[in-house]
Parts: sequence; structure tokens; C-alpha cells
Amino acid sequence: MKLIIQIPCLNEEETLPGTLADLPREVPGFDSVEWLVIDDGSTDRTVEVARANGVDHIVKLTNNKGLANGFQAGLDACLKLGADVVVNTDADNQYDASYIPALVKPIVDGNADMVVGDRQVMTIEHFSPLKKSLQRLGSWVVRQASETDVPDTTSGFRAYNREAALQLSVVSKYTYTLETIIQAGKMTVAVAHVPIGTNEKTRESRLFKSMWQYVRRNTVSIFRIYSMYEPLKVFMTIAAILGLVAAGVWTRFLVSYIQGEGAGHVQSLILGAVLFNAAVVLAALGIIGDLMSGQRIMLQRTFERVRRLELQANVPPSHYEPGAAPTGQPPTTGANAGKTEEREAIKL
Repeated sequence: MKLIIQIPCLNEEETLPGTLADLPREVPGFDSVEWLVIDDGSTDRTVEVARANGVDHIVKLTNNKGLANGFQAGLDACLKLGADVVVNTDADNQYDASYIPALVKPIVDGNADMVVGDRQVMTIEHFSPLKKSLQRLGSWVVRQASETDVPDTTSGFRAYNREAALQLSVVSKYTYTLETIIQAGKMTVAVAHVPIGTNEKTRESRLFKSMWQYVRRNTVSIFRIYSMYEPLKVFMTIAAILGLVAAGVWTRFLVSYIQGEGAGHVQSLILGAVLFNAAVVLAALGIIGDLMSGQRIMLQRTFERVRRLELQANVPPSHYEPGAAPTGQPPTTGANAGKTEEREAIKL
């Protein structure tokens, strides 16, 4: 079995050496462990540093496409390079790499398809009380949407077996952490979680510039993702609330009308009609969204089959560059293995 550890990077020449120094080359249950770096349009020496520190594979995106796109590109490359299990970690060395054997153990034992590392955020000292509260709230919302029991849904330290990786397709441009858990829950992927440790903070997050931007982006992301996968529940709930408000406003008008003061409360009648119309429109949107959600599932299944066909056809990874191969030649794994065998056959 092959394990590939992937690391999305954006201008990480300073932090990457420390992260790579902690990564294992041997993990129980695997015959080989390889490293892959996704360079998301870095303008520094990230790629050169990665090669100098022994990275086996590099996916070099032409420009900055965002963390979610980088994660997806890395996942696709790992599959085409023959990975049986993929571990994703961060380049800033936030996660303690010594927990990788524990992270992949539920997959090796056949008890899970996807495992998320639980940072136990309430114990992390450099997280502010507001951030801890938001992490708990966001994780609770995602658990309701995904019907999983993952306590730390924003953790990027996670492992996927081949089947789980084939099914995942990230739509969001901002974050993959929340969406992949919801997708896994909806696609009935077996999701588990294990406690992990974290390292000292090495730099500020590049996903947001301030706490309020973090709050705004995560709130919008959670609502958007939840609405994408539970449109009927979201729109029907809002429609029900507006319908109840409309009923209350109409009740007020009716009471005034019975008391002979209806002429002075016509505005209540108009407001109730506007709210009721809005409720009907939202209910209709919920039904339409629910129908589109079914189509989305079909598209995901189609995408999964396309991926399988690409693997069978030995389609090479996109934006791929070999890393620091010992012989100076591209590693003969996955798609490259087929090409090497063809060259040898021609020589013979």
C-alpha cells in the first residue's frame, strides 16, 4: 500500500523545511510513504525548497487559485500517482506530524474511509475565546448538515482512502474543510475522527486578515454550503418564519377590524400580504433547490466515474512536476510507471 502526504503551499519557503522535517517516511501498514507539494502560484522559492528537502512530487499551479482548488488538484494527483491513502496537512506545521500513524489507523484497520484530526480547539492557547466559540458553533452546524459526529470540522489534518478521495469534489473556492465533510456525509462515506496534537504557531493565517473577516467568511461559507446540500430545510424554515409573521400581522388587522378600527390598520393588511408572498416564493425556491440537489448528486457520481476512467487510462496528473528523485529521473509511480514501462519495451 502507498501513502502520499500532500501539502498545499503558497509562499512557504520559510516554514516548509520545518514541516517536511517532521514528516515520516515509514508508517505502519504501508509499503511506501511519499510526499507531494501543491504550489498554488507561489512567488518565492517554495518549489526549490521542496525539492531540496526531498519532496517526491510537485503540482505547480500557474497562478494562485485558492486553498480549495489546490487541495482538489493535489487529491487528483495523488490518485493518479497510485496512492491508496492520502493525508492532507498544512505547510505552516500547525499539525503534529507524529500523529499521522494514528490518523490513518482507522483506514488501515478498515473502520473508516475518511478520518479528521480533532485539534481539541478549546485547549489551543493561541486561539481567542471568540475563535473557539465560532469553531464550536461552526462545527455544530456542519455536523447537523452532514449527519456526522466530527468535533473539529475546520481541521485540515485528515486522511482519505482511495474510494473516499474518488468521490470528493470541492465547489467552494475559499475552503474545502467544511464542504468535504458535508459531501462525505451525504455520500455515506464512513467518517471517523481521532485526537491529534498541534505545534506552536509559526505565522498568521493567510486565509483571513482579521477576526471579523474570519467570522464573515466562515458564516457565509457555512450558510452557502448548508443551503447547497439542505435547500429544502433552509428555505422552508425561512418561509415558515415569514408565514408566521404574516399571520401575526393579519391577526392584528383582524382584531382591529372587529373592533371597528380596521380603516386605521390597512398597512398591516398590506404588510401581511407582502410577507406571505415572500414566504411562498421562498418555499418555491426550496422545492427547486431540492430538485437541483438531486441533480448535483448525479453529477458527482458522473464525475467519480470519469475519475475512475482516467485512472484506468493512465492519464497523467495535471500541472505535475517530478520532485527530488534519487536517480534524477521522474518517480516511476502511477501514470509515470506506465510510460516508463513503454519506454523499456521499445528499447527491448
